[in-house]
Amino acid sequence: MEHPILEVKELHFSYPDGHEGVKNISFTIEQGESVGVIGSNGAGKSTLLMLLLGIHFPDGGNVFVGDVEVTKKTLPLIRQRLGMVFQDPDDQLFMMTVYDDVAFGPRNYQLDEKEVDSRVIRALDLVGIPHLKDRAPFKLSGGEKRAAAIASVLSMNPDVLIMDEPTAALDPKSRRRLIGLLNSFNHTKIITSHDLDMVWETCSRVIVIKEGEVAADGPTMDILANEELLDSCGLELPLSLQNCPVCSSRKVHEKIKLRGVNG
Repeated sequence: MEHPILEVKELHFSYPDGHEGVKNISFTIEQGESVGVIGSNGAGKSTLLMLLLGIHFPDGGNVFVGDVEVTKKTLPLIRQRLGMVFQDPDDQLFMMTVYDDVAFGPRNYQLDEKEVDSRVIRALDLVGIPHLKDRAPFKLSGGEKRAAAIASVLSMNPDVLIMDEPTAALDPKSRRRLIGLLNSFNHTKIITSHDLDMVWETCSRVIVIKEGEVAADGPTMDILANEELLDSCGLELPLSLQNCPVCSSRKVHEKIKLRGVNG
């Protein structure tokens, strides 16, 4: 029997002060899906990510990556299969060169240097920055740092790419480049963001979290065009769908066309 790439079953988690961060959340994600996870500040998005990655462990329920449950014993395998790109790339880039940052993960798993080099070059090519391999990360622009952080995760060949606020602090041109980059990947993707226009353009499905629970789960077009639903969850329509019949019509048409192409 083929398992979903990720399965969350009746997940519960409370912090030591008693605050319930996650309440009875369940969903599955299939291979190749691109899923946006949205919600207002404090809704439980970050807590959910920490549970998926095994940084926190649930008080009840289970998380499965394929047929492997996320437990303390399985963490080494889980960390290879789930690749997390943090909101601040400076949290991931700490070596003297971009090459060494991207090589850090494969080297940590004691792969031979030929395999390490192959993975690094491929990851840098995928994000379009092979020319930066010998640069110091602290000398990069915000967009270049983001690309380098993504490459450092891709070098581990993860099954699922998880991104927390990937467009945060990017200038418009870097943001547009990142959106194009994300759309070029065939990886299963989970993206949390307040940038709903980016979610509209990169995700085929959206899960809305409200007060630690799933408030809605469905096709991006249905969720992000539902003003009443978004408002009830402390969110607003994507800017491109607000107060402009021409832009809204074009965006919806593009989404329908894209959905048809992707089946």
